[in-house]
Amino acid sequence: MSPDARSDAFVYRERLSPSLRVLVASALCAPMVALVLTPVDTTVALAAGAVAAVLIIAGLVAASPRIRVEDGVLYAGRAHIDVGLLGDPVALVSEDARNARGRDLDPRSWTVVRGGIDGVLVVPIADAEDPAPNWIISSRTPDRLAAALRRARARPSTPRR
Repeated sequence: MSPDARSDAFVYRERLSPSLRVLVASALCAPMVALVLTPVDTTVALAAGAVAAVLIIAGLVAASPRIRVEDGVLYAGRAHIDVGLLGDPVALVSEDARNARGRDLDPRSWTVVRGGIDGVLVVPIADAEDPAPNWIISSRTPDRLAAALRRARARPSTPRR
């Protein structure tokens, strides 16, 4: 495999990790655990509180979905779809993104939406047999994700040298 082929293996990659606010709020579980265990032993209580905070934060980060475009396939969380079955993606931010996630959301849409992430990419599905009309995907950089999808869709039709 040439070095250029390896660099193109991941066209786009993003982890929808929790916001700093969520991580700080989950770290507040440490004093609660410590407070419950203080009557047993202060040292045990402090250690258990610290371990609880680390485990909760690590669990939140490990469980956060990943978005990637790789080898002509869009992966969003556990789902994936060939980019040839997708229409032209639309990157939204601010009020438009809020409306796409809420008021204008089609209940048949497939979603990977995370709170605390403002941007959204709306990707229409071109496959008539697919029950979902589109995918709604949270992204911190929806414009870059849209560009990666367009590149991945154009790549197979480009002749190789």
